Order: sequence, then structure tokens, then C-alpha cells
Amino acid sequence: MDIQEIKGQDYSIQYDLESVTVYFKGELSLGGPADYAPIVQLLDEVANPEPSTITLNLKKLEFLNSSGISMLSKFVIAVRKKKTIQLLVVGSNDVPWQQKSLKNLEKLLPTLKLELE
Repeated sequence: MDIQEIKGQDYSIQYDLESVTVYFKGELSLGGPADYAPIVQLLDEVANPEPSTITLNLKKLEFLNSSGISMLSKFVIAVRKKKTIQLLVVGSNDVPWQQKSLKNLEKLLPTLKLELE
């Protein structure tokens, strides 16, 4: 299994190449765009070969600050421009910020599939 990982003090992001799934865990409250750059780079590397489906699994992401939401929004817009990728976002009904914030991603990409479990 080929996995890339980015780890911080309060979070980890793992990319499973086999399932084309990016798993977010913990609390992401980095300073701004420069601090999010490694995550943006990872997401770009996932999207560049234009796989048919990319899954973002956010079920275990307990907190995401506004810079993180902006990063996710920009990624969704980048996927929209490619037109060939189905984006699946998996979240949790048990994490309060996800219900409202993840629904906003659907406005940016009408074909996005959102699953709140």
C-alpha cells in the first residue's frame, strides 16, 4: 500500500494511492496559505493525473480554521476546472463545523458528492 503522509502537532493527512483517498485527522489550524502549502501540494499531486474519482475523508477532522476551509475551497475549484474528476467528500454528522462548511463546497462544484455519516 502506497501512502504519503503529512504530520503536524495536532493533525495528520494521509494519502492512500491505491484508493485515491486523502484522510484528514485531528485539528487543522495552521497560520495561513504558506503553512498550508505542503497540503496544497499533496492535493495537487493527487489531482494532476486526473483520476476518475478522488475521495477526501474528513470524518476524523475535528476542526478546520478559515484558512483550511479556503484551501479546501480552492482545491474544489481546481477540480471543477479539470471537468473529468468526480470528487467525493466524506464527513461526519458528529463534527459540528462539517455540516455547514462541507455543504458550501457543493456550491463550488455541483457534481461534488457529499456523504455525511
